Amino acid sequence: MRGHQPEDPHATHRSRAPARLLHQRVRARARGHPLPDLDAADWASLDYLGWRDRKSPALGFVVVELDGEPVGIALRQADAPTRTRPQCAWCEDVQLPNDVVFFSARRAGVAGRKGDTVGTLVCSAFECSVNVRRRPTLAYVGFDLEAERQRRIGVLGENARGFARKVLEG
Repeated sequence: MRGHQPEDPHATHRSRAPARLLHQRVRARARGHPLPDLDAADWASLDYLGWRDRKSPALGFVVVELDGEPVGIALRQADAPTRTRPQCAWCEDVQLPNDVVFFSARRAGVAGRKGDTVGTLVCSAFECSVNVRRRPTLAYVGFDLEAERQRRIGVLGENARGFARKVLEG
């Protein structure tokens, strides 16, 4: 992520929310948990912003842009480890350079107040944006590596937004 700003064809329809707006929206969700330095985030290389709470490592937070607005979601990591090495449902990285864990988020509205949750498998330290921007392996002669990388960037954004929509559906 540091200093790496690839051209992203999806950036034309994704306006990056200013850090101050994110800070205001996320602060309410994080409720006293430490926030990352939002001004230092490399927005050109992020499809969502995710971080773990240093005080409570089972807690995570993500901010996903939906319809031009940042949506903050609080996540809780499952206590039990997965039985096999899972694949991240967001970046779908097949090389698995990092751990993937199960997170759940309380649904919005009445459903969330009743305790309904939505779960997903995500890279444990939210490395998805880095994973999809890595150069993919050559699948066959003539394989367009850059097109595949751009496809993976688009899929990550769709998967993260899809999860946020499930949470908001309540």
